[in-house]
Amino acid sequence: MTKYSTSHKMIGWEAAARWVRDLQGQGKLVVFTNGCFDLLHAGHVHYLEEARSLGDGLIVGVNTDASVARLGKGPGRPLNPEADRARVLAALACVDRVALFAEDTPLALIMHLTPDILVKGGDYRLEEIAGRETVLARGGRVVALPFVPGYSTTGLIDRLRSGT
Repeated sequence: MTKYSTSHKMIGWEAAARWVRDLQGQGKLVVFTNGCFDLLHAGHVHYLEEARSLGDGLIVGVNTDASVARLGKGPGRPLNPEADRARVLAALACVDRVALFAEDTPLALIMHLTPDILVKGGDYRLEEIAGRETVLARGGRVVALPFVPGYSTTGLIDRLRSGT
């Protein structure tokens, strides 16, 4: 491991819960978001930076390969395996921790972590966001951040496949 390695940011659920509790014990706000993050693009980076700006630490839940396949993202998805997707996210300065989840939604992970702020992209209405009730019941916030126009993984894959 080099002195610049960020692989320590990829952690299991128990370590993630300890990290959240440690920050909260210091009076800091923990932000949680989740997604597939199959092909990381500038829209993702903007979204993650915005999410991180809402609190003092950002943990990202990443769908496992099996979970992505069940979401119906399209044939051959995910393109990148879960460990690679998590590793790329962990390398971002705005991401403090990354944890994988195998379920169809991150609800169980959110309940385990008890973040203060739950963030999703603008394609979700607040009432559709998994974990919303759990976070709100604890006095937390739920935020839907707007999309950056022109960026989507599906659109990027379609352009690559069509050669445009």
